[in-house]
Amino acid sequence: MLSCQKSRFALDRDVHYLNCAYMSPLAREVEEAGIRGIQGKRTPHGITPTDFFEGPRRLKSKFARLINGSDPSRVSLLPSVSYGIAIAAHNLNTTPGQNVVVLHEQFPSNIYTWLRIAEDQQLIIRTIHRPESTDRLAQEWNERILDAIDSETALVAMPIVHWTDGTLFDVHAIAERCRSCDAALILDGTQSIGALPFDVQSVQPDALIVAGYKWLMGPYSCGFAWWGDRFLNGRPLEENWINRLGSENFAGLVEYESAYQPGAERFDIGEKSNFILTPMLEAALDMVLEWTPEGIQEYTAALISPFEEQIRQAGYELAPPDMRGSHLFGIRLPAGKDVVALKESLAKRRISVSARGSAIRVSPHVYNDVSDMAALVDALVGHE
Repeated sequence: MLSCQKSRFALDRDVHYLNCAYMSPLAREVEEAGIRGIQGKRTPHGITPTDFFEGPRRLKSKFARLINGSDPSRVSLLPSVSYGIAIAAHNLNTTPGQNVVVLHEQFPSNIYTWLRIAEDQQLIIRTIHRPESTDRLAQEWNERILDAIDSETALVAMPIVHWTDGTLFDVHAIAERCRSCDAALILDGTQSIGALPFDVQSVQPDALIVAGYKWLMGPYSCGFAWWGDRFLNGRPLEENWINRLGSENFAGLVEYESAYQPGAERFDIGEKSNFILTPMLEAALDMVLEWTPEGIQEYTAALISPFEEQIRQAGYELAPPDMRGSHLFGIRLPAGKDVVALKESLAKRRISVSARGSAIRVSPHVYNDVSDMAALVDALVGHE
């Protein structure tokens, strides 16, 4: 099992930071990579045309390794999840009357675009609500999703785990159902990729879109998308210079080129060669690859498992381990208790978590240790 990695971070030792699903802290090596990038910009004569391409392509290769994507040319660099969703919407062929399947209380970045598309293209939004049952919540929710996908489904847009409480979705079964109905599957992996094992070759979504500032441990305003065959040769949102064929030849940029770089490079954000954020994100990916999602799941499971029964005995609801990730889970309050008041009470004890819906969302990582979880449980048990 991994040892605690707290020494690689500059976290306040008086704070129990159990909130990686909100935003990951920057590790020291990620911060140092950014500082070197800033220093390099002092003397831009040292930045060569090759540097515009090598960093982004290394990023794509490392992200592809993380998701078992054998072909980095299917990966594009994004500033946000909503940017990747917009690319997919820009290239989605629909017929009026078709439906789009989404989940109740899904994160807005993977909702607003589909609401607009549904209005513009006369589609029907099918929102799959959370079941009332807690014992079989994940199983019943997955069954409802599968039942909602039919021959009139144009698209299923959903996460791998629910962002409010870590509920696990059976993306293998959902992907298979989508293929049988010729429906596109777009997965938001922001709250899972980097901390939960995922095999893109096994699942085969049409798109996997991931923000970089949570479980990829990187800076804000950067992320990735992996594209399947349905979208791979589509049209980008931007017609920028660097994604055109032969753009490595700076002297020839005035000879305008209609063809794009091969694969998903056409979808890259303009100015993707960010000489500060790119090395930071690369350093972050190196750490995640070192730890592995399997190792992170094992480590975080060991943090929560000794306390699960104590949490339930105090009257809180916590889904069993096979229904959620160990890196992200919701603790639902007993009837009559106020989730906002509880969060404020935890904050006074220097415990950082998030309030999401009717649950306290807890999201530990390898910089946490058993004392962080013990502090949370003591506060929950003692809360009036």
